[in-house]
Amino acid sequence: MNAMVQGFADAAALGGPVVLLLIVISVVTLAVVLYKIWQFWQSGVGRHAALRRAVAAWDEGDAARARGELETSRSYLAPVIAMAFDAPDDRAVDARLEAEAETRFERLERGLRFLDAVAQLAPLLGLFGTVLGMIEAFQSLQEAGSQVDPSILAGGIWVALLTTAAGLAVAMPTALILTWFEGRMGSERVIAERAVSTVRAPFGRHSPSFAGDASSVHA
Repeated sequence: MNAMVQGFADAAALGGPVVLLLIVISVVTLAVVLYKIWQFWQSGVGRHAALRRAVAAWDEGDAARARGELETSRSYLAPVIAMAFDAPDDRAVDARLEAEAETRFERLERGLRFLDAVAQLAPLLGLFGTVLGMIEAFQSLQEAGSQVDPSILAGGIWVALLTTAAGLAVAMPTALILTWFEGRMGSERVIAERAVSTVRAPFGRHSPSFAGDASSVHA
């Protein structure tokens, strides 16, 4: 713990309060990312094989097999599909099913706005620190008067640029991870929409376009 505190103190002394702020932001960001990964795993995001089989069985008209497959599903969408199995044919019910699915999506998307804010603001914080560092470097150069030492300016510039590098180091991986999360959620919405639509308006036969290669995905 003392070593960590000393490391933060050294970073603040070298790069100023902006670097220290970026370090704190990076720690919080890492915590949010790890929590979202755990939440996705706990909710069964991407693990819809049993749910796909249940919907396919319902589409074939085999309600008993559909319910049996759905009971084995670990997908967070399973309760929505169970509601769709039992719901009457009504547009108001369809709207309710969409709202139920959207509620689950909203829960999974909590924290993504924070990651988006970090990806956008971290480079700006780094640039702000660089501007402050450059101002301090030129002030030191002015105070030196006629006895100008190039090392004073060079040292001030590299310390100032350190904040920009720190901002980019925080923003780039955050943006990459955020893109993956958003892409995953986009796929989840497509899966939910197709599943609910198939249950509410079955063709009475197996739908290979929805079922896909269920053997390649774990339930």
